[in-house]
Amino acid sequence: MRVSASLPGPATRRALLAGSVGNFIEWYEFGVYGFFATVIAANFFTPEGGSAIEGLVKTYASFGLAFFFRPIGAAVFGRVGDRIGRRPTLILVLLLMTCATTLIGVLPTYDTVGAAAPWLLTLVRILQGLSAGGEFGGAVSLMTEFAPPGRRGLYGAWQSFTVALGLLAGAGTAAVLATALSEAALNDWGWRLPFLLALPLGLTALWLRLRLEETPSFRTTGAQAAPSEAGATRRETAGAIVLGAGRIMGWAAAGYTFLVVMPSYLQATLDATFQQALIATVVANAGFAAAILPAGLLSDRIGRRPVMLTGAALVTVLAFPLLNILQDPDSSALVQGMAVLVAGAVVGLMAGPGPAMLAEMFPTRVRYTGLGLAYALSNAVFSACAGLIITEAVKRTGEADIPAYYVAATGALSLIALATLRGDTHRGTLREEERHPPRDETEEETPCA
Repeated sequence: MRVSASLPGPATRRALLAGSVGNFIEWYEFGVYGFFATVIAANFFTPEGGSAIEGLVKTYASFGLAFFFRPIGAAVFGRVGDRIGRRPTLILVLLLMTCATTLIGVLPTYDTVGAAAPWLLTLVRILQGLSAGGEFGGAVSLMTEFAPPGRRGLYGAWQSFTVALGLLAGAGTAAVLATALSEAALNDWGWRLPFLLALPLGLTALWLRLRLEETPSFRTTGAQAAPSEAGATRRETAGAIVLGAGRIMGWAAAGYTFLVVMPSYLQATLDATFQQALIATVVANAGFAAAILPAGLLSDRIGRRPVMLTGAALVTVLAFPLLNILQDPDSSALVQGMAVLVAGAVVGLMAGPGPAMLAEMFPTRVRYTGLGLAYALSNAVFSACAGLIITEAVKRTGEADIPAYYVAATGALSLIALATLRGDTHRGTLREEERHPPRDETEEETPCA
C-alpha cells in the first residue's frame, strides 16, 4: 500500500490499527447483544410467567435506548476531540467502552435482584451508547486525516470493515458457545463469557492507542476559529450533519436489519433454531465484510457518489426478493445462503465509501463532532429502532414482510439524499477551514493549504 511522502509508514499503519481496534470491540459487543437478544430477554426482561415476545421487545427497547445516547456522546466527545485532539479523546472513549461492556458480564439477572436487573442493564447500555457515540467520529477522523492522497476511501473503509469483523467475531463467539454448551448452561452463565472477553480486548486496544500520534491535520489546524464566523459555521455544520445522516440512513437501517436483527427475526417469525439463525447471520456478515474494502477502494477511483448510489438502489430493489427467499420453505440452504450473502454485500457498498464521504463534508476543526453526530443521529433513528419496530410490527400485524418494507423505505430516502453528493470530492484534499457563505454542493472543492 502506498503511503504519503510526508508521513512515515509506521505512523500511518499505527493510526489505521489504533482507529480500527476500538470499532472492532464496540461492534463485537453490539453484535453479541443482538445475537443473544433472546437469552438476554429471558434473563433480564422476562419475569417468571412473563411473555417471551414482550421480553424481546423490551430487550430491543434497551438496545435502542443506547443508540439515542450516541448523539450525546458524539457531541460531548466530538467537541473534546476537536479542541484537544483525536488521540487523548479516543483513549478516554476506549476506557469507558471497555468498562461498560465488561460490566454486562457480571450484572445480576432478574431471578437475583428482580426488577432492578433491567434497569442496571439499561444504565450500562447508556454508558456504552455514550462511548460508541464518541468512537466513530474520532476513529474516522484519525484514519482519513492520516490517509495518503487518493486513499481516503480505502482508509475510511477500514472503520466499516472492523464493524464487520466485530459482528463476525460476535456471531462466531455466540455460535461456538451455542454449540459447545447445553441450552441450560448457555442461558444460565454461558452468555456472560463474550462480554467478559471485552476486558483483555480493551487492554490490548489501550496499548495501541497510547502509542498513537496526533493527526497531521489537527496539528496543523487545531481548533482555531474566527469569532465573527461562528454563527455561519454552526449553521453550515448543522446542515451538513442533517444531510450526512440522510445519506447514510439506508446503510444504517439495512445494516442492522440484515446483520444484527436477523437472528431474532428468523427465530421468532420463521421458527429457525438459534444455530440456524446465527449461521445465516455469519454468512450475511461475511458478504458485508467482503464488499467493504473493494467498495472503498473503488470509490477512490470513480468517486463516492456512484458506489453509494448503487448500494442504496440495490438495497431498495432487493429487499423483498431476498426476504421472500428466506421465507420460502422450498428454497434450498444454498439459495438461502446466497440470499443473505448478497444482502450483506449490498450494505457493504454503502458502508465502504461512507466514512470517507462523511469526513469530506466537514473541515478539520469540526470534523470529529460533525461526522460523529451525522452517524450517531442516523443510527439512533434508523438502527436503534430497527429491532423494536420490526419485532413490534410483526407482533401486531402478523406481516412477515415488515423487515423488507423498512429496508426498502429507508433505502429509497437515502437515494434522494445521496443524489446531492458531488462526484469529485474524492480527488481533493480534506477541508481545513470552513468556507463562507455556506458551501453549495455544486461548488468546486477548494484544496487545502
